[in-house]
Amino acid sequence: MNKPAPLDDDQTAPAKDRNFVTALARGLELLRAFGTGEEYLGNAELSSRTGIPRPTVSRLTYTLTQLGYLRHNTRLEKYRLGPGILALGYRFLANQGIREIARPFMQQFAEATDCNVSLGAADNTDMVYIESCHGSGPLIVRLDVGSRLPMATTAIGRAWLCGLPEVRREAILAELAREHGSDWPTLEKGIRRSQEEYARYGFCLSEGDWQSQISAVATPLILEDGAEVMAINCGGAAHRLSHSIMVDNLGPRLKEVARRILGELQHGNAR
Repeated sequence: MNKPAPLDDDQTAPAKDRNFVTALARGLELLRAFGTGEEYLGNAELSSRTGIPRPTVSRLTYTLTQLGYLRHNTRLEKYRLGPGILALGYRFLANQGIREIARPFMQQFAEATDCNVSLGAADNTDMVYIESCHGSGPLIVRLDVGSRLPMATTAIGRAWLCGLPEVRREAILAELAREHGSDWPTLEKGIRRSQEEYARYGFCLSEGDWQSQISAVATPLILEDGAEVMAINCGGAAHRLSHSIMVDNLGPRLKEVARRILGELQHGNAR
């Protein structure tokens, strides 16, 4: 996991923004530090992952525990996410009406292709699945709701970037460049290539860029005239999903799925 730049007491982010509450930002960064499949983290691990000084981490974990967002295991002297986080997550998902509209189209497509079809939204420089459907065939990896994927190397992350207005996209790219450091030139080439693919096809590809055995195609879902952007992908085993299959078959079909979802959303809003 990439470690973000530390939020110092005398240096807030965004820089010199008087309205930015650093303590709140630090607490949220601690909660984001818990990765998929990692149940417990200690103060030292949280400090290492976030760049926040350990004494500050100790105060934040105490506060978050008191509020129910973390649970403390006294035997391990470590923390796990608490029920408060689950409640927030359910409230968020309950308000995402797009999930109910998108799921039937996604499930039908997943079953027809024996692929993983997911809807994602951005969280900092990651993509988070808010809906996920699986085909019945064997999959290398099954990613469910709540899974986090890196934005820079995945088709869904690159598609999300392609759906943004240029000014916002360039700001996110600058943030990605700071996060990835010396790896950025290589990652940027992949992202720029995806922009060319999107201009040509209307969708983006990731052919083993995230994980060598996985390939995927994705397209953005531009909502409310660009006020909100999500993305939808279709992925599976790289040995099944050749370049030609993704470009000539899956990509166009995924675009149609996205078109039908957007059409149903517009129809629902007009009622």
